[in-house]
Amino acid sequence: MSLLHRDARREPLAELSCFRGEFYSCLIARSDALFELADAVLCGDGPVRSLAELSLVGEHRRGHGGLYAAVARGQVDAIRLRRALAEVPLPRAADGRLVLAIDVTCWLRPDAHTSPQRILCHTYGRGKDQHIPVPGWPYSVVCALEPGRSSWTAPLDALRLTPGDDAATVTAQQLRDLVERLITAGQWSTGDPDILIVADAGYDAPRLAFLLEDLPVQVLARMRSDRVLRRAVPSRQPHTRGRPPRHGGEFVFGQPDTWGTPDTATVTDTRLYGTATARSWDRLHPKLTHRSSWAAADGTLPIVEGTVIRLNIDHLPSGATPKPVWLWWSGTDATPADVDRLWQAYLRRFDIEHTFRLFKQTLGWTCPKIRAPEAADRWTWLILAAYTQLRLARPLAADLRRPWEKPSPPDRLTPARVRRDFRHIRPNTVCPARAPKPSRPSPGRPPGHKDTRPTPRHDVHTARKTDTAKPRTNTSTTPRPRRTG
Repeated sequence: MSLLHRDARREPLAELSCFRGEFYSCLIARSDALFELADAVLCGDGPVRSLAELSLVGEHRRGHGGLYAAVARGQVDAIRLRRALAEVPLPRAADGRLVLAIDVTCWLRPDAHTSPQRILCHTYGRGKDQHIPVPGWPYSVVCALEPGRSSWTAPLDALRLTPGDDAATVTAQQLRDLVERLITAGQWSTGDPDILIVADAGYDAPRLAFLLEDLPVQVLARMRSDRVLRRAVPSRQPHTRGRPPRHGGEFVFGQPDTWGTPDTATVTDTRLYGTATARSWDRLHPKLTHRSSWAAADGTLPIVEGTVIRLNIDHLPSGATPKPVWLWWSGTDATPADVDRLWQAYLRRFDIEHTFRLFKQTLGWTCPKIRAPEAADRWTWLILAAYTQLRLARPLAADLRRPWEKPSPPDRLTPARVRRDFRHIRPNTVCPARAPKPSRPSPGRPPGHKDTRPTPRHDVHTARKTDTAKPRTNTSTTPRPRRTG
């Protein structure tokens, strides 16, 4: 039986100690150095700036050479660690449903010419209204969301996208493996509400729903405002000749005269956004073609029906002009209660951005200058394990606030404030790492001897178009709506 068997009566300290013991057992090579490295990330006084500075933390008893060697040549049992992350207590929505958010965050490596498997990553905020592609390693991360406003999530999986991967297929397989692990761990059982998967507009929601239709999941994702969906085919009249149509009339997001009467309409008063108006239309589907993710499909393409939700708000907290949000849900026959639950669950998806910011700015996920992508994967798993320990230590931490900070209730501590007190929590938990043995540094390269084996350089992977593709000549600033999926 797993060490992380779910037990509602287990104390938070016992839960944290149990996970730390399981995490140590997931480390295969250089386990003591990797375990102390994760503790150094958690017990540092400030944001992590470099790997070498972590060797100065008191909880890390080894030198900086052993630290770098652990990241470069250590081994982590990712399969077992994934299973351990799925077995810890997870947050749930008000109805007891698991809500998972998936998104891609990038480890930018623009100047790492000797690092292989780099891909052009789209970045935001590097210029006014500009999306600049920068070489790096993109990671697909899945987190469980909490029901209310919070900067906490529960990271469950991280997968690096390699050159040539089809994003829809890789994401569907990642979600399938995760859902199966959750079911095996007892996080979902027969009779429980379906797991809700929330994604942004970069994902093909109908494609994900089709690939995961045999699992107890529902897909909710934002759609671009230029999409065109189709209605269900109306009943065929008697004595009608010809082949029956597969698609009904068009539903153009940008043309209100094609919407018709909504099936549901709700009005909700919110504190941050004013009045939120949500309308939904049932049984709408995209017209699929044999291209993009469906290029390899044989025969007739399926019809993936769902519910479209249009959300309007009065104002934004930043003062910007609000735009309508279009959502697509893989379920049908939505009630007004379902509509309100879905758009509120989508707003909770942005909590994953707080987790990404903590990874990068506080825990130092992207600060090491790592050459090999395998070492980057190893460091990523250490960051996920460290964050999980912070989440399990949340009810044990005291509010060690700065003199200029406002007091925070014990149940509202942020991950950064919990990290301040983790140094005092750590001695009460399991610390299985053994003391380092005395050693001396290697002599290194003899003076005067040059390196005769230069490190090979690798080009950045870019998607190449076929030679038969026609050049794009449309330069209109008002493109036509997308009428195919």
